[in-house]
Amino acid sequence: MKQIACFALAIGSLLAWPAADAANQPCSGRKGGIAQCDGDTFICNDGSISASKKSCQATFGGKQGLMAAPKRAAPAADGSCNCRSGTYCTGPRGGVYCLTDSGNKSYRRK
Repeated sequence: MKQIACFALAIGSLLAWPAADAANQPCSGRKGGIAQCDGDTFICNDGSISASKKSCQATFGGKQGLMAAPKRAAPAADGSCNCRSGTYCTGPRGGVYCLTDSGNKSYRRK
């Protein structure tokens, strides 16, 4: 009887593991997953920046498919600050942001 209880506990913990793991991923949910890295920052498939405190570079270990060279240059003359391009704008109160594919601002965490 004790072996059956241990087996049931082991099966139950294995079934609960994927659900717990999926909840703590960068760019999960409506963001659609990770598109690329910009240094330590995760760029999501919807074009926004993830607020994750994890390092994208460390997570993927420099895999060329996801790694993009960080671009910290000033925005282009037309004022574009697209998240996918890696260019950022600075707001009037000092916040650093970029524009998502839908045109919304996505702020970098401090």
